[in-house]
Amino acid sequence: MARYPSDDQPVGDLRAARAEREPENGELFERLGELRRAEKLQALVYRHMAARAEAAGEVELAHRFHGLHADEQHHLSRLTARMLELGANPADLSTLQAPPASLDDWQEIVRTSEAAEIDRYRSLDRSDLDEVTRSLVDEILSVEERHAQELGGKWTVA
Repeated sequence: MARYPSDDQPVGDLRAARAEREPENGELFERLGELRRAEKLQALVYRHMAARAEAAGEVELAHRFHGLHADEQHHLSRLTARMLELGANPADLSTLQAPPASLDDWQEIVRTSEAAEIDRYRSLDRSDLDEVTRSLVDEILSVEERHAQELGGKWTVA
């Protein structure tokens, strides 16, 4: 069987081909899945903080969090798409909930969160990644580093 099925194959055949590839990419899928989950949680935190800032009348702060939220959502979408391209069945993340976060120490929360994201992306063994996945990870890492420097978002290139 070909590594990638053609577009004219029935959907059932596509699912079977995807299931056959999953064991060979299991560790990669696990790591990408962990990154997806972290991005989803981070997006939820920033959305929660944006809502709190709006409620407090902190328009500029809300705008900052909306930018961070947009970038994290974009990362989640890109990682999900890449997993699907590689034949994975990404986990349903719809039940995740944001941990509570305060606006009082928002700068420390952002710095700590972004440092953790940077560590996650830097810890990936790039030698195990194909060129497309490596490029994606490097692009996301670059944006996360910018988040940490600027404590703001909207750095993702579409």
